[in-house]
Amino acid sequence: MNDMLLLSVKDLCLSFFSEKQENQVLHNISFDIHKNEILGVVGESGSGKSVASLAVLGLLPKKNARISKGEIIFNNKSLLDLGEKEYRSIRGNEIAMIFQEPMSSLNPSMKCGQQVAEILLEHTTLSSNEAKLETLSLLEKVKLPDPERAYRSYPHQLSGGQKQRIMIAMAIACKPKLLIADEPTTALDVTVQKEIISLLKSLQSEYKMSVLFISHDLSLVSEIADNVLVMYQGKMVEYGSSSSIFNNPQQEYTKALINARPKLELRYKQLPTIADYLEDKEQSREIITKQQREEHHKDLYSTAPLLEVINVEKVYFTTVGLFGKKEFKAVDDVSFKLYEGETLGLVGESGCGKSTLGNTILQLDKATAGQILYRGIDISQLSSSEIRHLRKEIQLIFQDPFASLNPRLTVGKAIMEPMQAHGLYDNDIERKEKTIQLLERVGLTKEHFNRYPHEFSGGQRQRIGIARTIALQPKLIICDESVSALDISVQAQVLNLLNELKEKFGFTYIFISHDLSVVKYMSDQLLVMNNGKIEEIGDADHIYENPSKVYTKKLIQAIPKGK
Repeated sequence: MNDMLLLSVKDLCLSFFSEKQENQVLHNISFDIHKNEILGVVGESGSGKSVASLAVLGLLPKKNARISKGEIIFNNKSLLDLGEKEYRSIRGNEIAMIFQEPMSSLNPSMKCGQQVAEILLEHTTLSSNEAKLETLSLLEKVKLPDPERAYRSYPHQLSGGQKQRIMIAMAIACKPKLLIADEPTTALDVTVQKEIISLLKSLQSEYKMSVLFISHDLSLVSEIADNVLVMYQGKMVEYGSSSSIFNNPQQEYTKALINARPKLELRYKQLPTIADYLEDKEQSREIITKQQREEHHKDLYSTAPLLEVINVEKVYFTTVGLFGKKEFKAVDDVSFKLYEGETLGLVGESGCGKSTLGNTILQLDKATAGQILYRGIDISQLSSSEIRHLRKEIQLIFQDPFASLNPRLTVGKAIMEPMQAHGLYDNDIERKEKTIQLLERVGLTKEHFNRYPHEFSGGQRQRIGIARTIALQPKLIICDESVSALDISVQAQVLNLLNELKEKFGFTYIFISHDLSVVKYMSDQLLVMNNGKIEEIGDADHIYENPSKVYTKKLIQAIPKGK
């Protein structure tokens, strides 16, 4: 065996089974990871990326997962022959993993420092004091601004980026030979994402670790990986060096994945989806010219604004000591106008006030100062019954559709519920008919009416959330990170759907996101927020081409550009 070869997966076939059926999810997967190498594994949800990594870690459910063929050799040792006790000595010690969602991977009732120290106490001979000192050193290594504070904090007291750094500290605690990073930056800001990627690269270089980096974002993978494996429906599509995959992809599916992400340099009328590319649909690649965009804006901005936000502030107070109060301005003197049929992109790092501003417009949070005029009426002065009536006009599409849908209601009933609450249509027969039309409108079928949320994929659930939002025929829709957790290909479908619905029903959007390439694609105007204030506002294309503020330049430079 090659001395430089660390992990070799050969012809791996894996199935999940129940009493009724067996479903093969991996078909003859083969790849190698050499010492000090980063392998990127890309593909859509359900392609088998995470299942392959769990097979390497021996974490598949024994009762309903079966490896029918193949071998996994790690450091000249067959992992499939190991017992659970032997596997435990390798897991966390020689092979470590960073999961996608740090909040669900960290113990909410334990301080972060103790969770890192626990790994050291389990796998090394360090004393409690030595483990604490080593943990503080690790927290410093992962560039946490205040290691002592992070050590004493519970997970909920840290930001998303800081929690992910704690997870990385846990993963590298025992200096593993192989680090598996499963979508480690999906829910993070573009700037935090860049910091985490550069941190992983520097740690990999320092420890001479090998890394298996899983992501659905090809641009991101191209910035970190030496070699790339492209997967689709449990099969290998393409495997080779990062430069050959990104500069000269051989398979149509790989080309489709690369092209599904919104381009910064041009604006498609419709984003090409994977299906469009595979079916070679040329009409999906129609481009909106600068002149067409200017003419559209001329019409758009010649009318009275639908929404006017004037000097809005939102202040929160926290108690300090026995009698003191400390104020925090989440939104600070924000003013802008929004026109009917417009999409306003709202960007900025976590904690900049984007979602708080959205909540004050929705009247879920009351503004501390300023005015919010909707069709010329100050909605911040309305009574609770008038606000209830206004809810029909201003709606929200949530970031996590699964959390926003009642798991006990069929999706048909979930969509009918707001219609009933607002007295739309004469009876439930009419409402059901309208709901089926809405499901079909968002790319689902009438058969989906009686299914429950857990029976759908992430992309389908987001479509259900959109159907529920548009059921009330609102005028203004706030999309709060509504595509951030989706695959690039599913994201393209949902963005096309939002634009199609906007054209058909005349919707106006406030589009909040940390993905700047998506915001640029969707937006007419762009509003950049920083520490509760407006940093920059103007035409989206103009700001991307000529950002005037250092902060905006930093955000744009952090976008993964690909090779």
